[in-house]
Amino acid sequence: MVSPFDDHDPTFERVSPVRRATTRCVPARALQRPGWITAIDVAAVVCFAALLGLGMLRLVRLADDATDLIVAAAIAPVAYLAADLASGLVHWFCDTFFCETSPLIGRLLIQPFREHHRDPLALTRHGFFELNGNNCLALIPMLALWSWQQGNLSGAPSVACEAFVVWFSFAVFATNQLHKWAHAHAVREPVRWLQQRGLVLSPEHHSVHHRAPHGRAYCVASGWMNPLVDRLGLFPWLESVARGIGITRQDAPPIATRAAA
Repeated sequence: MVSPFDDHDPTFERVSPVRRATTRCVPARALQRPGWITAIDVAAVVCFAALLGLGMLRLVRLADDATDLIVAAAIAPVAYLAADLASGLVHWFCDTFFCETSPLIGRLLIQPFREHHRDPLALTRHGFFELNGNNCLALIPMLALWSWQQGNLSGAPSVACEAFVVWFSFAVFATNQLHKWAHAHAVREPVRWLQQRGLVLSPEHHSVHHRAPHGRAYCVASGWMNPLVDRLGLFPWLESVARGIGITRQDAPPIATRAAA
């Protein structure tokens, strides 16, 4: 399969603020992945796996009849949509604010996104922990808080909430892998089958984000939320709200300006 990301887009250098920001004079040494980030990635994946496993065990214990199982299954697509939207929000934020040399957040969060725009195929060369560490780290507080608070609910609401947390966490965890497959030169037949039917992010759908003006299709789990989010202009609106409260993008003009370029 020929990847739609193989050919360099000549407009990316000229139009994309992410390209301009990431090719600015940032020393290569400053962008190398230090050992302490690798250690955080490994610890985050292990901790996430333990917390998600506990959540799955709680869900199995709670869903003890057919009605509960139906509720748990019905929550799955809702959680998948929520995870897709969450992936878009994070993607937009990391493409828009801060920079790769920002303290702490630059190395942990911003740098992988900016690297991805410099080299879309770099994602396909990441190992398991580098690929998934950030998402696991982001999910740990939610899972830990839910593990602490979940005893306050019972019955169907408890099953629904537990199912949402489990499905949402799993979908967010899978997001970078789905994103990686959308950039891969070749994937296994079951993955391609899912991509062709729009059940997971496809290369054709995601290539929209990598074409000028690079302000659309931020959601990278399934991409299901992109048409609605783009039609509503959610991210330009959020950026205008951020500017209104004094938060400005450090590296680029607003999305609306970018779209007009």
